[in-house]
Amino acid sequence: MIGKCTRGILGLLAAIAGLGIAGGVQAQPIVGVPHDWQVNFPPSYTPLMERLASLNDLLLVIITLICLFVLALLIYAVYRFHATRNPTATTTTHNTVLEIAWTVIPILILVVIAIPSFRLLYYGDKLAEAAMTIKVVGHQWYWSYEYPDQGNFSIDSRILSEADRVKQKPDVPRLLAVDEEMVVPIGTNIRIIGTAADSMHGWTVPGFGIKKTVIPGRLNEGWINIFKEGFYFGQCSQICGNNHSFMPIAVRAVSKPEFDKWVEQKKKSAGLLPATDVAAATAPANR
Repeated sequence: MIGKCTRGILGLLAAIAGLGIAGGVQAQPIVGVPHDWQVNFPPSYTPLMERLASLNDLLLVIITLICLFVLALLIYAVYRFHATRNPTATTTTHNTVLEIAWTVIPILILVVIAIPSFRLLYYGDKLAEAAMTIKVVGHQWYWSYEYPDQGNFSIDSRILSEADRVKQKPDVPRLLAVDEEMVVPIGTNIRIIGTAADSMHGWTVPGFGIKKTVIPGRLNEGWINIFKEGFYFGQCSQICGNNHSFMPIAVRAVSKPEFDKWVEQKKKSAGLLPATDVAAATAPANR
């Protein structure tokens, strides 16, 4: 009886492990997804998103102070110029000091906002030194990713049906599961080159702080450097046709050794083996 129970438990554990391997989503945590009752931006997973969140915090402080100041002026005006205190209406037409103040102060506020905004736009637009480049191509209605620095192979990323999602990747939220994720190494400066094959699309991953409109016949550039391993998700943010809402973006960030293994597998699948390996593989057949 004990032996049967032991074999049953081992069999159950093996089945669970098999499901995890078959699903293919358990190697890294699923971290880049929204949560119920979430407010503010998602957590920052790239340096760009960190700076974007910092700018958002600065703007929140500025707009809060402006709102409080305007509220104080309204309360003062209601109290100071109430009809009981001013039975005779004022005939004042202008005040030079006030007019200069409410012109100069907003300009200064806009300058304070503009300087970090332009810095952030430039910071997220160009990357001086990139370790690798990935070309993102939007299609109706799926994404393809080309890896020119790793042998020039490409993969297509299409949404999974609900039935396939439940079977293969049950932990991935609905409408975000794809058959092939864009795989990238962590801690690496990655240049993203975006274009489209048919209509405009939007390659957007909130946790990365990147939102690039990809346009047929043009190349748009951005970059990412992901801090930690995991699955991250986004969606097409440019209305592109009938199935616009079924174009999820899935990115799997892995360690550099694991990324190298994945690249080798994809190169073999694409027939990009070195000549020596091809010769060795075909030698038995020739004999």
